[in-house]
Amino acid sequence: MKTRITEMLGIEHPIVQGGMHFVGFAELAAAVSNAGGLGIITGLTQKTPELLAKEIARCREMTDKPFGVNLTFLPTFATPPYPEYIQAIIEGGVRAVETAGRNPEAYMAQMKAAGIKVIHKCTSVRHSLKAEAIGCDAVSVDGFECGGHPGEDDVPNFILLPRAAEELKIPFIASGGMADGRSLVGALALGAEGINMGTRFMATKEAPIHENVKKAIVAASELDTRLIMRKLRNTERVLNNSGVDRLLQIEREKGDALKIDDIVDQVAGIYPKVMIDGDMEAGAWSCGMVAGLIHDIPSCKELVDRIMSQADEIINKRLAGMSRG
Repeated sequence: MKTRITEMLGIEHPIVQGGMHFVGFAELAAAVSNAGGLGIITGLTQKTPELLAKEIARCREMTDKPFGVNLTFLPTFATPPYPEYIQAIIEGGVRAVETAGRNPEAYMAQMKAAGIKVIHKCTSVRHSLKAEAIGCDAVSVDGFECGGHPGEDDVPNFILLPRAAEELKIPFIASGGMADGRSLVGALALGAEGINMGTRFMATKEAPIHENVKKAIVAASELDTRLIMRKLRNTERVLNNSGVDRLLQIEREKGDALKIDDIVDQVAGIYPKVMIDGDMEAGAWSCGMVAGLIHDIPSCKELVDRIMSQADEIINKRLAGMSRG
């Protein structure tokens, strides 16, 4: 399948793996890229630029296909050494970066000078237009359904994607609720040039996370996620568990007086406990509503092949059969 995204990134299928904390390691990125999509290493999961360089080299040993790196610009006082992380990406020969979080404008010149294609994650049309204006090559448009941070506008993809198509000149991919060939065809019909999948790629054989996490995603329905930190305007969609219940109880008790310090125990340092140790009650971890569409744990190749086969059948049989010449 040829789209502006496959042409831009040099990939076979318009499927991008989302950058996920303590999930986006070389094993998963290489598996997605070998399956014909674009695998993504999560940059800040590597604690230093030197460790990121080693992870990129490790991925190179597992695939000769294009892969990217996610770099999240955090709203924190202790700023990571972003220029050094970007230099590690450049020296590693990576040609695609998924940026997220705060505006990446301050670092665009360094990336663009190296010929890197920048895809910025956006939860609104206005942010997408800003990304276009500062020189991003594409955007990942994240609807309200998505795991992680869906923004504060609560606009689902059935509205957000066609609105993005109306406004943007650069290509965009759809993120949030993407799981199968139906998702891909729907996203393309609404104007996207491909899809970004996070939660779906967590439930694969190559995802280097605890089996408990994969089983929890398969067992979950579309009703099992919760929104946390709304009062802080840092909304995050997470899978419900006892830690999340405790967090939401604190939010109810504190009301408008809520501060991040009140809930930090339920969000800080949780990912290693969940993803590595398999403690499913430790606290809040990102998961999309798409869990309701995830029923198995295939290999990345099995998953990507299945998505493309289903998409082909929908386009060329079901939809074509509905058209009257």
